[in-house]
Amino acid sequence: MRTLRLVLGDQLSAGLAGLRDVDPATDLILLAEVRDEATYVRHHKQKIALVFAAMRTFALELEARGLDVRYVRIDDPDNSGSIVGELQRTLAGEAFDRVVVTECGEWRLAQALQAFAATAPVPVTVLEDSRFICTHGAFRRWAEDRRTLRMEDFYRVMRRTTGLLMNGPDPVGGLWNFDADNRKRPPQDLRPPPRARPAPDAVAREAIADVARLFPDHFGTLEAFAWPTSAAQAEEVLEAFIDHVLPGFGDWQDAMLEGEPWMWHALISTSLNLGLLDPLDVCRRAEAAHASGRAPLNAVEGFVRQILGWREFVRGVYWLKVPEYRARNALDADRALPWFYWSGETDMRCVADAVANSRTHAYAHHIQRLMVTGNLAMMLGVAPDAVDDWYMTVYADAFEWVEMPNTRGMATFADGGIVGSKPYAASGAYINRMSRYCGACRYDVKSGEGDGACPFNRLYWGFLERNRDRLSGLHRLAMPYRTLDRFGDARRQRILEEYERTRLALGAASPTTDDDS
Repeated sequence: MRTLRLVLGDQLSAGLAGLRDVDPATDLILLAEVRDEATYVRHHKQKIALVFAAMRTFALELEARGLDVRYVRIDDPDNSGSIVGELQRTLAGEAFDRVVVTECGEWRLAQALQAFAATAPVPVTVLEDSRFICTHGAFRRWAEDRRTLRMEDFYRVMRRTTGLLMNGPDPVGGLWNFDADNRKRPPQDLRPPPRARPAPDAVAREAIADVARLFPDHFGTLEAFAWPTSAAQAEEVLEAFIDHVLPGFGDWQDAMLEGEPWMWHALISTSLNLGLLDPLDVCRRAEAAHASGRAPLNAVEGFVRQILGWREFVRGVYWLKVPEYRARNALDADRALPWFYWSGETDMRCVADAVANSRTHAYAHHIQRLMVTGNLAMMLGVAPDAVDDWYMTVYADAFEWVEMPNTRGMATFADGGIVGSKPYAASGAYINRMSRYCGACRYDVKSGEGDGACPFNRLYWGFLERNRDRLSGLHRLAMPYRTLDRFGDARRQRILEEYERTRLALGAASPTTDDDS
């Protein structure tokens, strides 16, 4: 039986389910760079270059194993422009008995492949992606009959299931979560450790040149490209993180410093999401660092929770809730995304730095994404589709299964509380506590009204008041709403008026603004 085996750009794992029983004598492996996948959002140039370079490298590794590979480059004159088109073109040119596909990571492409399978001239087998720690079935069984889905509950089940950081039935150290130890304010003399990032090899340099030539109008720059494009490079990055950076991860994972994009973060999310690293193996190696005394428990637990907890949880939520999840807009947000999200042209130093990092590196760490750009977009009332589009565009590690629950769930509360128990709205006080942006900012973080006040402060109370009917019943927001109640009607009205002025001043235009003018 001759099999055509499709490998997608985020399936670059030697142990991929679709490659496990590959027959070198008969089977053909198909990898294709296609314009549909590069342009369904205008992905950051570095993301496209990363995926192409990693795909090309993986194809060479497969060929070195004696496997037959059909590799379609983006500039192939016969390239059909889509994954389905390349499957059809390959089937039309050669005889096969079946097609094997490992399930893809985005509902959009899954629908296209399902439609292809319904009309394909040979049987199409879709295998579950076994590279995740929690299967779809296990997540559904955990979620069924639960009134709310909470990552912390899921995380504890996963700790027990895997045995990670467990001492028999109990968590190592006596606590499940060391977040209370992981919110330290950065002192003036704090400096992140130096980071050695992989220089682009010949394959990556060629991919970078192709992207510069073929996608010149996409967001971002290519000059600072330094992402792992092979499993070997990803291993080097992981080992350096565990040896030199992980010990400080817990203390400083939420801290932000201007001009310091990496801080104490692992920089392995792209490698995990492309399949260059195995998530369970990564967690076990971090666990071993604690067991051998090389990293403290608060650092290792916080790091493991990001992968075993959040990464697996949001993937489970995505596939449990799509396609309906993609249309959720619990706060009826409808404003435009301000232009400074693309240009970085704003006097808000925290926002300008996050956008600069995103443009230069296709990266910003999780607190910048959640509490700076995400928090601001939510309080401005930016439409969730525009927020999704921005995050999918600007980050090299963004794939819809991980991006959408983080933006519609955590960052903007558009899902109405499926992922988070409350919106992560915060004034400038949070940013001032966790960074050193505010001291040199044009805006006054101590002030809440007027053009010179921090925009986060000007938006915070108005956001809560605008969404009173939707949010005041949430237990975790009881205190701020009691404070709002004490303000009185006249002051709350002034707050709403200040809120609307601030939204318009920052460029979050109403969908009726142009018509009204």
